[in-house]
Amino acid sequence: MTKTAWVFPGQGSQAIGMGIDLLDIPLAKERFAEAETILGWSVIEKCQSEVEELSRTLYTQPCLYVVETILADLTRERGQQPDLVAGHSLGEYIALYVAGVFGWAEGLRLVKRRAELMDSVSGGMMAALMNFDREQLDTAIAATPDAVLANDNSPAQVVISGTPDAVQKVMSEVKAKRAIPLKVSGAFHSPLMQAASQEFQEILASVEFQPANVPVVSNVEPAPSIEPENLKQRLINQMTGSVRWREISLLLPTIGIEKVVEIGPGNVLTGLIKRTTSDLSLENIRNASELPS
Repeated sequence: MTKTAWVFPGQGSQAIGMGIDLLDIPLAKERFAEAETILGWSVIEKCQSEVEELSRTLYTQPCLYVVETILADLTRERGQQPDLVAGHSLGEYIALYVAGVFGWAEGLRLVKRRAELMDSVSGGMMAALMNFDREQLDTAIAATPDAVLANDNSPAQVVISGTPDAVQKVMSEVKAKRAIPLKVSGAFHSPLMQAASQEFQEILASVEFQPANVPVVSNVEPAPSIEPENLKQRLINQMTGSVRWREISLLLPTIGIEKVVEIGPGNVLTGLIKRTTSDLSLENIRNASELPS
């Protein structure tokens, strides 16, 4: 049997119309209705709204959680199972749900609160850098107290986070083919999220995590784990810690993974993995038509 990892994208992969083609499937219909009860608003309506509305952290994160978990459960209904799971930022919550660490509704409640806390943060900045000099970048970040490497996505793509002055300073000092400020409310995955992280930690403390039924590779610690307290601590650290996706991509073939299936809208993660490590078979399940037959 081919050893397979399922990976789940996070904020930035959302797309207008995502999930709409699932509406005729009974499991999906039930989930959308349950989500509306938990959230107090309709995921389906948000997924058909304006780009600005769906792109707001408050709505993006719960919408992605609902759509990706439905796609994952439908894939499992059709007889497929992962040997390992991982998710990028928000995607880690879908990975933990798929691994049986918490229930579906419990996961959505966590994501709802996470989205509210992150949406309320302001004053920070994030920027993506493509095709840059890594040595230059490491030096610039080390010399700039209020800037951090938020997402180490691939050898050619990173996201930096921090105060606007600090991020602008790093951007001015690092030669990059492209440097793009991101449309986000705060400096996610940086120490500037500390207050939100502490409040969220209190919420996480009240949720009992179960041992994972497949190993989970976390953003802040790219090593497989099934141990509930370890997985919870990693999640606590995630809001202020770096997403070490490049290291996750490099890890996969070293632990016997041969195939990676990205479940969720777009193909961001398979694209990053392809640019980081070769010889992995890559697949996408973005919508109902791509579900296994």
